[in-house]
Amino acid sequence: MPVNAPDRLREILAAETIAVVGCSRSPGKAAHDVPNYLLERGYDVIPVNPYAEEIFGRRVYDALSDVDAEIDIVCIFRPSEEVSGVVDEALGREDVDVIWAQQGIRDDEAAARAEDAGRTVVQDRCMKVDHRRLVT
Repeated sequence: MPVNAPDRLREILAAETIAVVGCSRSPGKAAHDVPNYLLERGYDVIPVNPYAEEIFGRRVYDALSDVDAEIDIVCIFRPSEEVSGVVDEALGREDVDVIWAQQGIRDDEAAARAEDAGRTVVQDRCMKVDHRRLVT
């Protein structure tokens, strides 16, 4: 079933823990508002941002490799040219099942590497939009 199929997206969105790389402290930015929406819907959101100490009253990690909790989905809010490094870091963890690049973010080579490693990849889609459309 293609990753963009509604049933497959619903299955992905049934995850519990989402590490948000590039999570922002600034309300009004998608990198803040989307993870906040997910947090309000019961997801365990783990902010990853080397320039912040706390977001949403939660500890912020400098890198995925610093996160000591299990991660189901890595959600990427970084420019497309930085996706490859985030994917490599995610592939260094055995617990990450899904790598989700938010709307406007895409790296087909990095996605192919992740898929070859057995991970599911979603690119250029907004988690909040898909959650509203498919889950709520």
